[in-house]
Amino acid sequence: MRILGINALFHDPAAALVVDGRTVAAAEEERFSRRKHGKRPVPFSAWEVPEKAAAWCLEQAGLRPQDLDAVAYSFDPSLARPADAMGLHDPWDHLRLAYAREAPNFLATALPGLDPAIVRFVPHHMAHAASGALAAPGAGNSSVLVLDGRGEATSHLAARRTGDRIEPLYGQELPHSLGLVHEELTEHLGFLRSSDEYKVMALASHGRPRMLAELRRHVHPTGDGGFRAAGVPWAELSRPRRPDEAWTQEHADLAASAQACLEETLLDLARWLHGRTGDRVLTMAGGVALNCVANSRIAREGPFDRVWVQPAAGDAGTALGGALLLAAAGGESPEPMAGADLGRGWSDAELEAWLKAAAVPFDRPVDIAETVAEALARDEIVAWFQGRAEYGPRALGHRSLLAHPGHSGNLERLNDVKGREQFRPVAPMVLAERAAEVFDGPLPSPYMLFVHDVAPQWRDRIPAVVNVDGTARIQTVDPAAEPLVARMLGRFERLTGLPVVVNTSLNTAGRPMVDDPRDALECFGSAPVDMLAIGPFAVRRAAFFADGRPDAVTVRAGRAPAPGTRTATGGRRPAAGLSGLDGGMAGPPDGTPVVPYVDGTADGTVNGTAGEAGR
Repeated sequence: MRILGINALFHDPAAALVVDGRTVAAAEEERFSRRKHGKRPVPFSAWEVPEKAAAWCLEQAGLRPQDLDAVAYSFDPSLARPADAMGLHDPWDHLRLAYAREAPNFLATALPGLDPAIVRFVPHHMAHAASGALAAPGAGNSSVLVLDGRGEATSHLAARRTGDRIEPLYGQELPHSLGLVHEELTEHLGFLRSSDEYKVMALASHGRPRMLAELRRHVHPTGDGGFRAAGVPWAELSRPRRPDEAWTQEHADLAASAQACLEETLLDLARWLHGRTGDRVLTMAGGVALNCVANSRIAREGPFDRVWVQPAAGDAGTALGGALLLAAAGGESPEPMAGADLGRGWSDAELEAWLKAAAVPFDRPVDIAETVAEALARDEIVAWFQGRAEYGPRALGHRSLLAHPGHSGNLERLNDVKGREQFRPVAPMVLAERAAEVFDGPLPSPYMLFVHDVAPQWRDRIPAVVNVDGTARIQTVDPAAEPLVARMLGRFERLTGLPVVVNTSLNTAGRPMVDDPRDALECFGSAPVDMLAIGPFAVRRAAFFADGRPDAVTVRAGRAPAPGTRTATGGRRPAAGLSGLDGGMAGPPDGTPVVPYVDGTADGTVNGTAGEAGR
């Protein structure tokens, strides 16, 4: 079966394509539209569907809309109740539900040729559950826990996978919602609601949970698989923060108290679920499952032997989950996710064409991984654009900013590059076989969804990635799955003695992660990054801005230019005075000598691009 999954109603619109039980493609609309989270989660935007992401998924598989067997839409309006009947203040929610009922027609308009009759409404939390239980490698019969802001009428689902079937065990009815409580807190602390909850988690590490007892009165488990979470008097606990003012210790303490309260509640829910199932494996999904601190506590103190979290745990992941659920219902056995690199990618030839069109200087080193490792060892910041883009909010070695972890100032430096708050941490990536030596926590951790204690003997050696509480949110790298990243890490360790590299998302504040080559070039041009490693090519800031302008002399593929020397233009017309040259040596019109290689040799061609000479 060929099944397209769609998430559209609330936020993070996304599409995923499953063919014969295998996930072929998955992408979020924000990566195409360049609008963070795709849209704001208001009823007036509920009609919008991820048309660009959906069209790309079909194109990736060579399919047309009329070739599909089914479309999974991850919300079932027949299960919803009026907002006021659920205790929610959302006077326009009826509009959201009206748009949901019309989703088949909206999709048919966005994807000409699609038969609206093949669109199936999938319960929101069942789609979340399938994105965990049916996508997790080696899960088999397992438990699944879903928590987010809201679905049709609930905010939580505890369920069990048996074979390829998911059996619901308990769902917490609204208005009680851990996700909505944390959305309220996010807004109270001056951040953007339903967007910046991860900032509150980061802020919590700077505080003490001194308000925990008061919060427990409003947020606590009920012992029967559910919980209470509503009506928190935030203003009585701390004064609200304006978005343009600095946070105070009181704000950090409130964030820490809410974090501790969340962890306690999640632990109780996990223990209740294990008591019902006795399973060894727990899978998790829903926006709350992006709280890596809470995930780590469940893994450390909970009753399950293994915890696996869907890397696209937020609503974007319901596009995949809905498609997997329909595939299983159709008699197909869904294949586990092999990785999160399910988005767009480009061939070397396509990347070279982008660089030529942009008229930027670039070269093609013998091994881009080694070139990047050497740049990082020199304390340069590198934009890393490799392979297919990640599905989900984490940069996992495909669209990343990389830096040296051994210099404490690199945390502030990267936050300045990205234009974000200085309390925000950055993360380390480490080879899987070296991780246990440096970090204590759930291993492997390929999706950066757990935090780990940094071994005391390493904290002073990799200070840029150590949070104020001595932890780090790590990504382990398996050389079999990520050979290029692994090669870069290996070379960096040989140069520096450090098995860790700083990894943060390739974007600037308020913008989605870089996705296509244009995004990468725009980010590189607007942020003080030293190198862009895009496929096998290197674009160097020193060359691009030499004498205040890009240069006009080619660098031969396979040679690294000496600092400050001139490199390829990517096919621009030659500068005045250089046209008509036949390979003889000549200098630029300003008289600067042509010495493009570290070994003192020079290439006689001009107006070419790296990779054309010396292939």
